This record gives sequence, structure tokens and C-alpha cells, in this order.
Amino acid sequence: METALITGGSSGMGLEYARQLARKGFSPVLVSNRADELETAGAALAAETGVPVRTLFCDLARHGAAEEVVAWCDAEGIAPAVLVNNAGMFFMHQLKPDDLPKAHAMMTLHMETVTDLCILFGARMAEAGRGWILNVSSMTARIPAPGIALYSATKAYLKSFGKSISHELRPAGVLVTTVCPAAVDTGLYPLGPGLRKWGRRLGFIQTPEWLVRRALRALFRGRRIISPGAMNLLVPPLVAALPDRLIDRLGKRWIP
Repeated sequence: METALITGGSSGMGLEYARQLARKGFSPVLVSNRADELETAGAALAAETGVPVRTLFCDLARHGAAEEVVAWCDAEGIAPAVLVNNAGMFFMHQLKPDDLPKAHAMMTLHMETVTDLCILFGARMAEAGRGWILNVSSMTARIPAPGIALYSATKAYLKSFGKSISHELRPAGVLVTTVCPAAVDTGLYPLGPGLRKWGRRLGFIQTPEWLVRRALRALFRGRRIISPGAMNLLVPPLVAALPDRLIDRLGKRWIP
């Protein structure tokens, strides 16, 4: 049975990626920095799908984390056929000097670790002549976003990097897809239950099941970038039409 390695796999979209890949016949490896949640999720997923599930506790927001993941896979005899770079972090407020530690952690997690994993596992997939890599970017990669300036910038990097490396790896049989979702109903975003409910009803917030199903379909069909959902059609052109001064005012008024 081939293996799928999913970062941020203990909850939210990561766990849903693992669930749907298990249903497709892959044995998931869940990587997360939440030890208790990780073990519980792995056991529950194995019981639910009947597929072997392995877990790795690792803080991917540290320099050198990708090399640790690869070394662990080598020690366990694991050669992932699918890599899902899903792990992420989020905060919303104007950047201040005190934010530098978590800013560095976000840049390491979203850019350095993803880049390293793509290069290290991508080379092995290319040598084998087949493989699939899915990188999770965001709709915010396309818009100026006061309050989440660093988040949107790192996601823009992922979109650009994913598109470029897809051209490098495809001739060797490795397919790379970058998904740019709008709002997804996970614990990543600090939204109350009421707002989540209305967002789902109006179609502004999508479920992890909906998003993951479309992302995996795109991955195995070889699409390079997808931006699913109505919000991806509406919001970026709307924001692009706003005057910069209005965006300044909105950010100052609504963003702490």
C-alpha cells in the first residue's frame, strides 16, 4: 500500500485529507506538533477506515524540520507517494515588533519547511518516476490584506513556488497542485459558531470535506492551481477595484 504524508494532519483540513486519501487506498502518515491530538486522531482514523495510520510528532515551524521528517521516513522505511503540505498558522492584527517570533515561525512553517519538503521528497518521487504533491495556499495570496499581511504574503509565495516547481517536476512524472481556498470551516480562523453557521449557509465558508474533495480531484487530474468556490470569483476582483486609501481606512478601523 502506498503512503500519503500529510502535515498538520491531526485536525481540520489535514485530517480530512488523510481520511479521503485513506479511502482512495493510501496509508496516511499524520505529521503534527500536537502530540495528544495526533495520537487520538491517528487511532480514530485507523478504526474508521481500516487502513494503517502512522503518526509523527514534529514542530514544522523550526529550521531543519523537513530534514527530520525525511530522516524519520527513511528510518521507518516510508517513501511517500503523496505529500500534502497543509500545516499552517494564522493570526489577525497589525504587525508590531513583539510579533517577530511568531512572524518568523509563520515564515518558516509556510515557506521554508514546505520548500524543503517539496525539494527533498520531490527528488525522490522524480527518481521513482511518479508522485503527487499538494500545497495549500489561500485566496489571500491574490489580495492586499491588512491584518494578515504576513499570512497573505507567505501564501503568495506558496502559489508562485508551487506553479514553478510543477513545471520542473512534471516531466519526471510528479504532479504538483496548489490549492487556494477561501474561508474554510476549521479551527484555524477565530470565528464564532453563529458566524460559521451563517457563512456556510450563504456559501461564504466551505466545509473541509468540500474543499478537500476538490483539491484531491485536481491533484490526481494534474491541475497546477485551483481556486475553488464563489468567494474566489467575487472577492479578489472586488478588492482590486477598491482605492488604496479605502483599504487603508478599512484596515485601520477593523483590524486591531
